[in-house]
Amino acid sequence: MTPMLEGAGIALASLRAHKARAALTILGVAIGVMVVMVIGALISGFDKGLTDMLESLGPKTFYVGRYWGGTQAEDPDDPNPWRRRPALSVDEAVRLERLPSIAFVVVDENASADVEFENKRLSSVSIQGRDADWPKVAGGDVYPGRSFTHVEDKANATVVVINDKVAEHLFGRLDPIGRRVKIAGLPYEVIGVYHPPTGLFGEGDQPEVLIPYGTLVKYVPYWQGWMDFFVTPAENVSVPRAIDDVTVAMRAMRGLRPSEPNNFDVVTQEKYLEVFNSSTMMIRVLMIVLSMVGLLVGGVGVVAIMMISVTERTREIGVRKALGATRREILWQFLIEAATLTLVGGAIGMVLGALIAFGVAAATPLPAHVPLVSVVAALFAAAATGLLFGIYPASKAARLDPVEALRYE
Repeated sequence: MTPMLEGAGIALASLRAHKARAALTILGVAIGVMVVMVIGALISGFDKGLTDMLESLGPKTFYVGRYWGGTQAEDPDDPNPWRRRPALSVDEAVRLERLPSIAFVVVDENASADVEFENKRLSSVSIQGRDADWPKVAGGDVYPGRSFTHVEDKANATVVVINDKVAEHLFGRLDPIGRRVKIAGLPYEVIGVYHPPTGLFGEGDQPEVLIPYGTLVKYVPYWQGWMDFFVTPAENVSVPRAIDDVTVAMRAMRGLRPSEPNNFDVVTQEKYLEVFNSSTMMIRVLMIVLSMVGLLVGGVGVVAIMMISVTERTREIGVRKALGATRREILWQFLIEAATLTLVGGAIGMVLGALIAFGVAAATPLPAHVPLVSVVAALFAAAATGLLFGIYPASKAARLDPVEALRYE
């Protein structure tokens, strides 16, 4: 430990004595590490946000839809492949829910309409039409109040659950429960306030209301053909088995022959993560390239500053060798000095990168997360750069002849 601490102390003293020439080394390494930290924090934030969002649906819930382009081979001559596929139907959802391997199926339909309360209006609010089991897959919670029941769902009742943003804009400090709002001109009774989980891109901050599926179909203008299902397997049933049962049932209902491909998509949470990871692969590669360029600049600075240091301390090296210092000890001392220089740059880049990443996260909906492994990797890369590029000047110092070194002026 003594040679290591001694080498680190000499390196820090050299930084203080030669600030200008040390700045190149520190700047290059700091830029490389900063790029790694910023891009890595944003990618890790996306990963964590997507994982949290999928976990809010339940660990076993999967999606059934008319078309999901994430896994499809796109045909450049057919810009709208979904047109070849029939829309999903409520009858299919009901029959899927009867399967022994399925706990429940949540039907989901979307629309957009104005929501009014007295003299206040919110334009183009997202309207979600779902069945009564929707809280089991949506995450978050409903308070005060409650969600609509299966009876209200079947009766196409004009009841609505508003999210906290709608409650804030339309009611302020008023209690919204029991009051009536107008959606697309029709009055609805507010029965609950929904507090959604944090979305990946801050979508939970947008005004949204939820009404029974049948109510949306009956009273709200919507773009037809885009119903989808959220399917949850029974308690003791695995996801692969549930997917197989759903796929077989859907193919049978649609009369597909064994040679015909599916005209619907079944997507698991793992597939979402696979597509996300593949889409960010180029960003990860770019991050590595940029960080390597920055570390290369820092490495060149290490060679320059350490060669100058060896020249300035030639007599010191001669004295140490005359007093019994071995080549290994001289080599080790200069390598520790080089690693210390790049570690200082790495630490500065790490702090700046973390500040920039969290600043972006605070100012925008983009998430940011700095895992411990990123911090360790950044510091390790900085130290490794110093050791790698410090080998030549350190070996030159270790090979100096003590007699010649003592004569050096």
